[in-house]
Amino acid sequence: MSATDSAITTWFENHRAFLWGLSYRITGSAEDADDVVQDTFVRACRHAPAHLDNPRQWLMRIAINLGRDVLRRRKRRGYVGPWLPTLVETGDDDSPPSFEPAFDGQTLEARYDLLESASLAFLQALEALTPTQRAVLLLRDAFDYTAAEVAAVIDTTEGNVRIIHMRARRAMEAYEQRRTAPTPAVRARTNDALRRFVELLTKGDVHAIEQMLAADVKAVTDGGGEFTASRIPIVGAVHVARFFARLAASRTGRVDLEIRAINGQAAAVFEFPQARGRRAPRLVLSIDLDADQSIANVWVIASSAKLARIRVM
Repeated sequence: MSATDSAITTWFENHRAFLWGLSYRITGSAEDADDVVQDTFVRACRHAPAHLDNPRQWLMRIAINLGRDVLRRRKRRGYVGPWLPTLVETGDDDSPPSFEPAFDGQTLEARYDLLESASLAFLQALEALTPTQRAVLLLRDAFDYTAAEVAAVIDTTEGNVRIIHMRARRAMEAYEQRRTAPTPAVRARTNDALRRFVELLTKGDVHAIEQMLAADVKAVTDGGGEFTASRIPIVGAVHVARFFARLAASRTGRVDLEIRAINGQAAAVFEFPQARGRRAPRLVLSIDLDADQSIANVWVIASSAKLARIRVM
């Protein structure tokens, strides 16, 4: 296959959605994923070999290297308070997120794995990994590549890929112990729990909110240093219930609310038209449930950069 400008453009368009989905998971940022995909195309135009039998693998190698560099720079810069991923609106069905196509012959379990890998819970858990561990885990577990295929992409041995994958899995053990596949039943229960949680917030019923929470529930808020938010995670049912009851009571004036599918899970989108100063005019609240159907995690994102992909009401 000759790497003419026309061929490169065709390769790129055929694999753009895949590259974006992979880059988003590696960086946790939609804006960074845009940059990685664009830079991948530029590098392809400049450096594509004369003959290429596997364009996706070659493009993926460039994107992964760029994505790991972006991730390293982000971690060196630091962040004000807890860091959460950029949010992306997704479809309501069981397909992979709407920003990427399904693979031919993909099993139902594989589709759930791909959907789960775009969730807030999974993306936040990935923050415990090194950039290389993150890439290997995603390629092996979310995108279902063999160790040999991953080795060819990241330019190492198959044995080294297996070691990196094992260490990444070990670092994700806490997540694995609590994870549930995003089946239709799980997503429906999460949707119902979220609606009940929001209803209780509007009533300010601290006791009822507490009853919905796991004993070791954790709440993470990301204001990006732009808006008022807790700079440390809030842990424990009593503390989380009181925190959200106070948060809801402090909001006055008009509140617009919609429940949408965001990062593969139900999320509440709030808009506060009268908000001023350090009060966020928009925020998104998302939850997940443990095996006992209690709320295990609550995420609140108010940073305008993190909500840039969430449509305004």
